[in-house]
Amino acid sequence: MVKTRLKCAAASDPGRIRTNNEDAFHVDGERGFFLVVDGIGGQAAGEKAAEIAVNRVRARLERQTGTAEQRVREAITMANNEIYDAGRQNPEWSGMACVLTLALLDDGSAVVGHVGDSRLYQIAPGRIRKITHDHSPVGLREDNQELSEAEAMRHPRRNEVFRDVGSEPHQPDDENFIEVQRIPFDPDSALLLCSDGLSDLVPSAEIQQVVESHGGHPGAAVRALIAAANQAGGKDNVTVVLVEGDQFTAPSVPVVQPETGSVFTSRPAFFLYGLLVALAAAWFSQSYWVPVPPAPVAPRLLTAGSGSPFSTIAAAMEDARPGDTVEALAGEYREQIKLKTGVTLRSRLPREAVLRAAPLANGAAVFADGVKDARVTGLRIVADEQMPLPVAVKLLNSDVEVDDVEIDHAGIGMEIHGGAALLIGNAVHDSGAEGILLLGGAGHWLSHNSLQRNKGAGVAARDGAKAALVGNIFEKNSLELPGADTNLIRERNFFLDAPARSTPPRGRK
Repeated sequence: MVKTRLKCAAASDPGRIRTNNEDAFHVDGERGFFLVVDGIGGQAAGEKAAEIAVNRVRARLERQTGTAEQRVREAITMANNEIYDAGRQNPEWSGMACVLTLALLDDGSAVVGHVGDSRLYQIAPGRIRKITHDHSPVGLREDNQELSEAEAMRHPRRNEVFRDVGSEPHQPDDENFIEVQRIPFDPDSALLLCSDGLSDLVPSAEIQQVVESHGGHPGAAVRALIAAANQAGGKDNVTVVLVEGDQFTAPSVPVVQPETGSVFTSRPAFFLYGLLVALAAAWFSQSYWVPVPPAPVAPRLLTAGSGSPFSTIAAAMEDARPGDTVEALAGEYREQIKLKTGVTLRSRLPREAVLRAAPLANGAAVFADGVKDARVTGLRIVADEQMPLPVAVKLLNSDVEVDDVEIDHAGIGMEIHGGAALLIGNAVHDSGAEGILLLGGAGHWLSHNSLQRNKGAGVAARDGAKAALVGNIFEKNSLELPGADTNLIRERNFFLDAPARSTPPRGRK
């Protein structure tokens, strides 16, 4: 039985190069077990191996008989032997296998079962520790300190493994097969399970920084880590499962890390302050903090637009519940959109769902207040002299991801008060004032956005706001980032017409 209150999130992404995803995961907060699987075999074979592994491990761990260690060993062995048999019986699956890492919570501790080069990290205030050992030639040398983490990440034999699940039959107690450990799981710590699509591209110090800066919001942390892996090349599928104890929160003081050249660890001014104690207390009092999460409700796809069940996006959002996706068909929408916690809003075709100016009480086309783990992607927001728009996207004390959104001729492109925003791949241009205006909050992450011809600063940070900027494109824009390291900004971003400069803060209009 799980003895601690948990918050958890998980996601998987094919990456930037591969078209299929051979990774899989399973999260069961009620029974307290968590799994990441990386399939081997290519195309359908690797995906089939991962599917079998998830089903077999899940079936065994749901039967709560025997010790935790016995259940873990038996679960992985059952998966191994079924994958092996399926490969022998189906020529198209010949040679398929997988690597996996699982954690089973048991009375204040976690029993970890592991085969291969997926990983489990334990994160506690100010530190990260790799619990599992990579069953690979390069991983063995790294664990023996013959290679640094950076050298191991670049090694040409990084992806070779000498243990897997499925290539030969096994018994639960076979030597040199399953690595099993029991570790403490304290309420102020977190467990992160991931495939090598993350650990091969994102250093552990950066992983720690991202997780801690989003403490209390595992969904935002998971999305940020996947985005980091993709920004670093996305050469493999990437899967992340994050499990937080009930006292795991963002640090209230800067987490100082050694210089590594990472955008996060080389300047801890990015992601410094985390959430305020009062905000953490408010979160604790909400129903989101529950001892055992209820069985998940199946997510829905709610379609808005001409000929759809919902004629407007707002109507679909009104009906949406956490986990749902609201999808807007191509067309023009003259309405205001209010985001909801846990709901994704997307355009079916990128930039084909167009929001125009509408009568707005608070002057924003997309608005969020106190929203958590929401996402907006693919919209186009347009204003002009006949239909002006004071603010295109306005977020108040919200944790929202905005990606692949175009904002054209708004007064202010995005105005963000507090919270922790994740802004990726957006195009904000020709604004009458700031392109992106940050007012307070910490943990803001601006990555690969295009900011062009905005009359105010392309990015402005005021009232103590802090943000990390990496891979953004600036053209005919100034920056207003008090105290920021101009050299680092120039190194991490692209300025098409002028060097970056840091300006003193201005009074709010």
